[in-house]
Amino acid sequence: MEKLNIGIILGSTREGRLSPQVGEWVERIANERGDANYQIVDIADYKLPLLGEADATEQATAWNAKLAELDGFVFIVQEYNHSISASLKNALDYAREAWNNKAAGIVSYGSVGGARAAEHLRGILGELSVADVRVHPALSLFTDFENGATFKPADLHLVNLNGMLDQVLAWSGALKTLRV
Repeated sequence: MEKLNIGIILGSTREGRLSPQVGEWVERIANERGDANYQIVDIADYKLPLLGEADATEQATAWNAKLAELDGFVFIVQEYNHSISASLKNALDYAREAWNNKAAGIVSYGSVGGARAAEHLRGILGELSVADVRVHPALSLFTDFENGATFKPADLHLVNLNGMLDQVLAWSGALKTLRV
């Protein structure tokens, strides 16, 4: 059976963001498993304007084409004011069918592990027909980031990360049969 393609979605575009460090950690651990094709997908690369404010045909086409290549997702989500970033919500809204019948895991971070942002994202994913998995690594800005800037995750997160990846792969494989 051909390996699944899983996108690691960086959920922030702001200057000085921490999501690339977290995404690279997820990608490194995931690639060590060798069970799927994992790749970082940075929403900042697509330069999506606010939905409806400008002609974004070219950006939206590229964004949807990238999502269509993927069988599942791992969202790197940081908490902004008890929710997800505006840039992630905007990117989610720029696609519809490209999200449908796929699975997603969430790796979140924030002062309370990004739990509130993860919960908001789950509701949005449900509306997009994305099956979010239960296991959820929640990283603390206080214990997993040195000086609030350098990502140094505690080893205990590996159990949840691998458990989440197991669930994302199982669900992504099952849901792929609906898209064939």
